[in-house]
Amino acid sequence: MNEMQPPPPRRIGRSIGALLAGMFAGVILSLGTDVVLHAMGVFPPWGQSMVGYEGSLLLATVYRTVYGVAGSYLAARLAPDRPMLHAMILGIAALVVTTVGAIVTWNKGPAFGPHWYPLALIVLALPTAWAGGKLRLMQLRARGDG
Repeated sequence: MNEMQPPPPRRIGRSIGALLAGMFAGVILSLGTDVVLHAMGVFPPWGQSMVGYEGSLLLATVYRTVYGVAGSYLAARLAPDRPMLHAMILGIAALVVTTVGAIVTWNKGPAFGPHWYPLALIVLALPTAWAGGKLRLMQLRARGDG
């Protein structure tokens, strides 16, 4: 790039849109899967104890991880520039939300499940975001854009 040229304009609106799209994709996929699994009896009825459903929480951890990667990939894919930054911003948002959720529900009873579950979501927030961003960077390199 010629040093005399001004830097390209930041496309804040597109960045915000990319982040919102990634976030909403992860939330919609997670909640949609939750609804289906509750309806199928894999999870107990809403509001009832998760005691005895620890295997289901492991399943929830797995699909939330996959959806976290997918949401972060989508944010990186739609980002006007710096795809990894967008993915990691989404990961930081997920880290904050899961931490707040864990704090608020920590001793609220068995309906919220064992303590390992929110801790797993906290621990996985940034690695899943990184994986989604990395997938996008690998895609760009394969195309010769990165």
